[in-house]
Amino acid sequence: MIDLARALYALQKKDVAKAGSVLKDAFRRDPLWQSILAGEPDCQRKLQAFFEVPVLYCLRYGQVYALSPAIEGVAAWMPGELADMGLWRLIRSGAIRQGWRLGLRVGRKLDRIFAGTVRDRREHMKGRPYLYLLVLGVATEQQGRGLGGLLLRSLISLSERSRRALYLETETEQNVRLYEKFGFRTLKEVRLPDIELPFWEMARSSGSG
Repeated sequence: MIDLARALYALQKKDVAKAGSVLKDAFRRDPLWQSILAGEPDCQRKLQAFFEVPVLYCLRYGQVYALSPAIEGVAAWMPGELADMGLWRLIRSGAIRQGWRLGLRVGRKLDRIFAGTVRDRREHMKGRPYLYLLVLGVATEQQGRGLGGLLLRSLISLSERSRRALYLETETEQNVRLYEKFGFRTLKEVRLPDIELPFWEMARSSGSG
């Protein structure tokens, strides 16, 4: 088992901007975010704001880890019972400010696109203790070195120790194949409304080995 506290760097509030920048870079060619922000002014600033939201939220309600203080990659997760980002939790975490930076139009678009996947997650994991992997990304210049796998193994180790399942969503087949190698299985493949892109809902039991 990986010793999470020794193997990784626990992010602090001072690291939020850097972590958001790393995630923005990791997902800058992602078809999902290209579609969501298509035609939006100041896309890079909004993408940065978007990825600072899960970092701030999980600093308050879950955990956020990087591979080192250099923050080559980031993983943020929280207990399933805190997975719904209600207004009060967004305010308490400080993530509401980043949400405002996205703008009302993007915020409403995100609500429409992901409303169904939120309902699916609640149904898939109803009655099950689980950890929700909200985001995992590695800076593009660091990709291909297995760093994302190190972050994922640490989360799996925590899942095994706490006897909680893992849940995540992903938007590329390449990621699906990666997660399958780590014992995840696809619960449902959907087409996201408005942007008509595929999206996979996946889970891993705490005893998947």
